Amino acid sequence: MKTLPKLKIINDPIYGFITIPNKLVFDLMEHKYFQRLRRISQMGFSYIVYPGAHHTRFHHALGAMFLMQKAVQTLQTKGVNISEKEEEALYVAILLHDIGHGPFSHAMENSIVENVGHEQISLLFMEALNRKFNKQLTLAIQIFKDEYPRKFLHQLISGQLDMDRLDYLKRDSFYTGVPEGTVNAQRLIAMLNVKNDALVVEEKGIYSVENFIVARRLMYWQVYLHKTGIVAEQLLVRLLIRAKQLSAKGIELPASEGLQFFLNNSIALNDFSEEVLNTFSTLDDYDIISAMKAWVGNDDFVLKNLSKMLLNRDLLKVKVKSQPFSLQKIEEKRNILCRAFNLSEEEASFFVFTGKLENLAYSMEKDTINLLRKNGKTVDVAKASDQLNLEALSKSVVKYYMCYPKNNTHSYRG
Repeated sequence: MKTLPKLKIINDPIYGFITIPNKLVFDLMEHKYFQRLRRISQMGFSYIVYPGAHHTRFHHALGAMFLMQKAVQTLQTKGVNISEKEEEALYVAILLHDIGHGPFSHAMENSIVENVGHEQISLLFMEALNRKFNKQLTLAIQIFKDEYPRKFLHQLISGQLDMDRLDYLKRDSFYTGVPEGTVNAQRLIAMLNVKNDALVVEEKGIYSVENFIVARRLMYWQVYLHKTGIVAEQLLVRLLIRAKQLSAKGIELPASEGLQFFLNNSIALNDFSEEVLNTFSTLDDYDIISAMKAWVGNDDFVLKNLSKMLLNRDLLKVKVKSQPFSLQKIEEKRNILCRAFNLSEEEASFFVFTGKLENLAYSMEKDTINLLRKNGKTVDVAKASDQLNLEALSKSVVKYYMCYPKNNTHSYRG
């Protein structure tokens, strides 16, 4: 592959030195679309629970690219033919796989834009960059969209044992200080191979795969689905929905130019012109935090209290159980709030709401993790495992939560 005029390396706390593989990757990293990821937290509001979790999407993208380099080297050593163009495309695709995330990572998808996932926006960014970089990203986009004939290349980017998951589990475990999520990413990569155009793990890597699946299960319950983190994210979603409601009524809220645009306009996937995409690219966590600091003084009960709760970590109480909460219980909590502050039922619903948490560590339905036996046959890891019942971990576990104000309702400002 083409090397940079001067070797570029980045020091990463997880892997040590990460080498930038070529000029295209370096130039993409230098672009403002990618630099924005320095200002997008990897784990949203999880730092409210785990104070060390201030790492960014920028960190994660570089880490995933480093693991991709290791995976390519491993497969090439084992005789898997990956051309220079395919190698470059893999690095570009994994580097940009999360470029479409908005402020605080997931909250934007359910509030500011109309049901547009970050994967869709990532693709829009990649296509825009492809135009700017003279079609050099075409192959990366094909692999990213799973439109390239060699399917195992897409599995390295998006699959049950992809470089994205391997990095975020290891990285999030490190920054949260939750050792249960630690995975031996480089051991797993060393066991990778390709059989019938599909990614497989050599049989001797079974225990590393088991550890990976169990670690994923534990990280979801302990970190990603932690009830306090969920409350904070839900409050942010509702804060942005309320800000859009007020803007739609003609109430002008102090906010950055980019945030103002999305508050004042209903933007679905079809509305993402290059101009809208450029506006989206100006948004990051700081827009939201600055807005919340301004909105604390707003006259609207809902907007100011949601802002205050998030800024001061004075959150709602949350209960989690295995069965859905009754409508009677929800109405009871809302009525208390309505009477205390003379709120409408709609206003009270911003502070009393329910939802569900779903944890599926491993899916046996599609894109399974297959082990390559010494006789050349492959078998699903869940069926081959003798150490743990991985089939049990392939069943989705659902829990339900209800959020409502604590007893000290005097802290709310009428």
